[in-house]
Amino acid sequence: MSGQSSIKLVFSPEVIQRRVQELAAHLAEDYADTEPVVLGVLKGCFIFMSDLVRRLNLPVEVDFVRLSSYGASDTSSGTVEMTTPPSISLEGRPVLVVEDIVDTGRTLSWLQQYLESLGPSSVRFCVLVDKAERRELDFDADYVGFHVPKGFLVGYGLDYDERYRFLPGIYEITGQESS
Repeated sequence: MSGQSSIKLVFSPEVIQRRVQELAAHLAEDYADTEPVVLGVLKGCFIFMSDLVRRLNLPVEVDFVRLSSYGASDTSSGTVEMTTPPSISLEGRPVLVVEDIVDTGRTLSWLQQYLESLGPSSVRFCVLVDKAERRELDFDADYVGFHVPKGFLVGYGLDYDERYRFLPGIYEITGQESS
């Protein structure tokens, strides 16, 4: 880390793991007697999704998509680009999308429309962090780990310009970031 930036703990690893267990229990009830496709949005979801899937106690099929709307910035460009589409058929299947964070709602609204065009039986969203005050489009995740009012978050898979994903907790970057 360089410049005048610092990071401040928002959610400890223990708090995150308790919440992941609670989400998994809720999902296991909602998806009982089904075999959903758990579709992760790369790259940010990978740690959260790994922990979540291991606690589901359900037969699931795992796949990933890769979307881009941020690039190397801390604000969305407003344009969503799919760089990696699903590799398995979603037709007639329940789909649970796992994402690290929803803020403006643009990316997940776009993804919802795209996935619904593929004919799944349902599409639901599970997000680790919801920053609803930044919403530009009407989007509500079905399952939310944490509601956070503000701040740029990193750790537990969340990044800033591909950095900080490795941190075991979730932190807020404060101050100025410099190269």
